[in-house]
Amino acid sequence: MNERRDKLRIIYDMLAAVQDKGGKIKPTHLLYKSNLSHSKMQIYLNDLFAKDMIKEELNKANKCYIITKKGIKFLEDYKKIKEFTDSFGF
Repeated sequence: MNERRDKLRIIYDMLAAVQDKGGKIKPTHLLYKSNLSHSKMQIYLNDLFAKDMIKEELNKANKCYIITKKGIKFLEDYKKIKEFTDSFGF
């Protein structure tokens, strides 16, 4: 059975996608990796910007998203919580 992802899992997936690309990712790649519609991705991006988990880098022709220290900390803590809940069968 396919379960829907909750908000924390979606945020984790987005931040993990950025980190997996070396801490920096283009918007289209993030869209594909996070498996969200463009409008949904924008909602989550705005939340991540507001919480200082990612930042936007603009240069001449490209836009990239960069994971911050706070975003990396979220990934680490989420993994710990996931391991803890899994150990109890949740």
